[in-house]
Formats: sequence, C-alpha cells, structure tokens
Amino acid sequence: MEQAGAASVGGFFALRRTPVPGGAHRPLALLYAGETAPLTARIDTVAARLRTPERRVAASVAHLGLAARLWSTALGPAVLSGRFPDLSPAALHWDPQHSAPDDLWLDSADTLPGTADRIRECVQYGHLVPLAEAVRRDGHVAPRLLWGNAGSALAGATRELITWARTHHRPDAAHRARTLAAELFDHPDLRTTGAPHTPAFRRASCCLYYRCPGAGLCGDCVFDRRPGSRSRTGPST
Repeated sequence: MEQAGAASVGGFFALRRTPVPGGAHRPLALLYAGETAPLTARIDTVAARLRTPERRVAASVAHLGLAARLWSTALGPAVLSGRFPDLSPAALHWDPQHSAPDDLWLDSADTLPGTADRIRECVQYGHLVPLAEAVRRDGHVAPRLLWGNAGSALAGATRELITWARTHHRPDAAHRARTLAAELFDHPDLRTTGAPHTPAFRRASCCLYYRCPGAGLCGDCVFDRRPGSRSRTGPST
C-alpha cells in the first residue's frame, strides 16, 4: 500500500503516475527556477473564482491549496506504508489550470523512507521554500502568512489521515500520523505557525480568505469572528 492506498484518504492525497493527455502540466522545478507564468495564471484563476480584486488574497489561497497537496502526497503513503514517493521538483508535474485540489503527476517510481527528516527535506526544503519565494514574487504575500499556510496545510493533512485511520480501524496509522506531524512541526519555520500541533490546530496568522466577497472564516482561523461581522462562519480552505 503506497500511493494507491493514500489516495483512498481523499483527493488531496492522490498522485498521478502518468501524464494527462492535453494537460498543462509543468515540472515544478521550472516554476522554482523562475518560470512564473503558470503560477501567475493559477493566481488569476483563483482570483476570478473567489471574485476577489486583491491579488495577495488569491495568491495566498492558491499557495495554501498547493501546500496541502505537497504535504498530503508525502504524508499519506509515509503513514500508511512507511515510504513515500520521491517528489523531486524535476519529476513532479503540476497543472495550474486544474481546479482544487491541484493536479499533480510524478515522473518517477523512486521512493524514500517515510521519516520526518526525509519528508522535511523533500517537501519543506525541496518545495515549500522555493514555492513561497515564487508566490512572493507575484503576490507580495508576507512570509509569516505563507508559513502559516504551510502549518495549516500540514495540520489539515494530519487531520484527514487520523479521520481515515479511525474510520478504517487503523490506530497504528493514527499514531504514525500524529508522530510525524509532531516531528515536522518541531522546526523554527513551522513551530510558531499555530497550536496545538494536532488536528485541533489553530493558526497564528490568517490566510486572508475571509476578505473574499461573501466568505467566512476557515476552521483554523486566528480570528474568532470575521472582521466586521458577529459570527464565525464559512468553509475551511
């Protein structure tokens, strides 16, 4: 059980192994190296769907969605099988035209030990650091907010895995998910993004989704209520 089993957790955990005919997939390595047109197009799409005139809001939401995919495609198989795909930016292809969850396919069959250190090296250092730099070039989003997105995405993936484990009577998987999450959060860039470092995670920053027309608060938002309103409502992003 590796990626096929992880995909049963939910759409954010699925990872294609073959390209999609007619798709617009590009290696994420190109984005990190400066080919920002696909990211610009993705942020434009998110802005249109959310009906927000604020580019930094769309940039943050787009970043959060991709961060969630990156954590999930590593954590899922690591928790369920003890190994995860080698998500090298050169081999991991992303389609910016696809709606959430972002569509990814991997041009590699290599796997890595499912330890927190290897996941951190692959996802946090290999993807989230250069992805944040690319987003900031386009959307001028604060680094603290982007790390908050990374923490929120990590907590969200952990929450989904624990829910799956309970439903499928897999206490071993739930324990593994909690252990990996705790180790991954034990890093200066993630430690202060929110607390507790469990499925009950609550952010120390806001992803800005509430600023979209008609939007409420995310489930882990730092705010108790939407600024300017009296209630805490809205879908999780």
